[in-house]
Amino acid sequence: MKEARNLERFDLELPAKIEIVGHEKEKENKVLTLLTRNVCSGGAYFHTEQPLPEGTDVKLDLILAIEELKKLKGKQAYIKVSGKVIRTEPNGMAICFNNDYSMKSL
Repeated sequence: MKEARNLERFDLELPAKIEIVGHEKEKENKVLTLLTRNVCSGGAYFHTEQPLPEGTDVKLDLILAIEELKKLKGKQAYIKVSGKVIRTEPNGMAICFNNDYSMKSL
């Protein structure tokens, strides 16, 4: 079967914190700490035994070691993006990124 995606995917395991949007009303914010399995400019896939329901709005914080990109040891890039769960499977979920994001070094 031919791949139908338009965006190139990269097999990267990036640490990510995923917060459910609108969950602040409860006593404890629901935050998941997961690793990406693959990433593209439009979204990411996360391995998890407890995927969020499709349609769940989320905020994501991804951390990317800059030394992998620019060879600057000890630095990290912090990527803050929001998105929506678009697909769930028994062992993971796909999140589509919104167009608004911020990126800074730590």
